[in-house]
Amino acid sequence: MVRPLGFLVGLGFIAALLCAILTTPLTNEPNASHEFHKHPKHLKLASDGMFPHWDKAQLQRGLQVYKEVCSACHSLHLVAFRDIQDLGYTEGQVKTFAKGFQVPSVNPDTGEPATRDGLPSDYFPGPYANEVAARAANNNALPPDLSLITKAREGGKDYVYSLLTGFQNPPANLPKELRPGPGLHYNPYFANLNLAMAPPLTKGQVTFADGSPNTVEAMAKDVTAFLVWTAEPKLVKRVQVGWAAFLFLLIFTTLTYLSYRNIWADKKH
Repeated sequence: MVRPLGFLVGLGFIAALLCAILTTPLTNEPNASHEFHKHPKHLKLASDGMFPHWDKAQLQRGLQVYKEVCSACHSLHLVAFRDIQDLGYTEGQVKTFAKGFQVPSVNPDTGEPATRDGLPSDYFPGPYANEVAARAANNNALPPDLSLITKAREGGKDYVYSLLTGFQNPPANLPKELRPGPGLHYNPYFANLNLAMAPPLTKGQVTFADGSPNTVEAMAKDVTAFLVWTAEPKLVKRVQVGWAAFLFLLIFTTLTYLSYRNIWADKKH
């Protein structure tokens, strides 16, 4: 006798379910690195909240930290020199700043690759000629572009700040397989605990003209604020436009309701 198709399908489903149950481990042992991995510390910036604004003095310090420290390994390909005028620099200061960088060019006489002084219309040049050169200089790790780093990484600015300030010696109870190997550095805020990047910041490494603190934490906060700006330079303007639109709609709705009450007031009597 031929059994109905539905019965056979149901029997197959039950068999598959039993197989899955029997082959599932009785214990759900987490990855050992999870025990040592830390969640990012919260970083409060002026650009946070419902009424954000840019602390231009802090952004200028962050730009200085990027130029003097981070630019040795990390690019900023999506930011043009002229963009930093929004940080409070004059047109002349922007030209001088751009001139301090050498950007790729071509010799007009020979057609050979060359470099020239940067112009305000140029974008921040990368520190390496290509990916191969970048990996060769960084223990085969590719330093990421920082233009959108606070948007690209889970945790955003909190993650970036925590990573910059989180380098430390491995704990004594860290399993051998999780200890940093040659050329790696322990950081509990990184996913697998070990980074090819050495601690980039040291106390007093950058001197600010305004006399601001130059501890590791202070410099990390400044450069993180700057990277929040590079990732979303129109953030403050966008929020302001949003509030203006909300206020307009609120006033329009109120006037519409009052008009409705006025028009229909006589109709109810």
